[in-house]
Amino acid sequence: MCDVEVLFEAEGLLEAPRPMPDGSVVFANTTAGGVYRWTATDTTVVVERRRGIGGIAAHVDGGLLVGGRDLLHTGTTGRTTVLAVDGATGLNDMTVASDGSLFVGVLRHRPGAGEAAPPSELLHISPTGSVRVVRDDLLWPNGIGISPDGTRVYVAEFAASRVRVLGPEEASVFAHAPRGECDGLAVDVEGCVWVALGSGGGIARFSAAGVLDELIDLAGRFVSSLAFSGTAIYVTTAGALLRLDVGVDGLPVAEARVPVARLHVSGRVG
Repeated sequence: MCDVEVLFEAEGLLEAPRPMPDGSVVFANTTAGGVYRWTATDTTVVVERRRGIGGIAAHVDGGLLVGGRDLLHTGTTGRTTVLAVDGATGLNDMTVASDGSLFVGVLRHRPGAGEAAPPSELLHISPTGSVRVVRDDLLWPNGIGISPDGTRVYVAEFAASRVRVLGPEEASVFAHAPRGECDGLAVDVEGCVWVALGSGGGIARFSAAGVLDELIDLAGRFVSSLAFSGTAIYVTTAGALLRLDVGVDGLPVAEARVPVARLHVSGRVG
């Protein structure tokens, strides 16, 4: 059983933890609004008021890429909308590939209004700014991760309580949630996939073959997302930022190299 540290508590659904090179952790409060930076001494506001944030990525030029109603870059020079998708209700979780390209999930329903999730897209934004659809049949795309060799992309489908794996010749179901839903996810150096189980109150570790290997109980908590820093996992829940050491290194996530000039996508992309 891992020892669980409570680092920060607040009202609202905390989301999108992202450890930074300076040892801080940024995360969002998707219901109360805002992006925050936790350090060992205090927690400060990075982005005020913005709600519905399901994903955050660091950018190589400084600042952050932040999800929500669109994809926003926020830094010392202010805020820029990087990507807007017509007809979408928002852009959700994201991750960065080793070349600095970005994978991000599209929302086409309003979760807070209780709407059912229709099929939606996973987008890939290249370092040159080109946007393509990787898949368009995902049921509420959420956490995204990439295998150590870069050939497989894992995407959590919250509405289906499962993880899909997308590869050069496959687009299959990788694993089903042992309880709850599949929300945020992360990949370790052994190629295992760690999944936040939403209302299931825990974290599941699946082997590279999709077999349940470990289940960490966080009873009584809605577990929204997780991210590695070394062997530590930072976990967001409804009301808290947690940390636990799992004894295996996480796969490092690169900084994004996508353009921060505005892109615009009309309707469903290509």
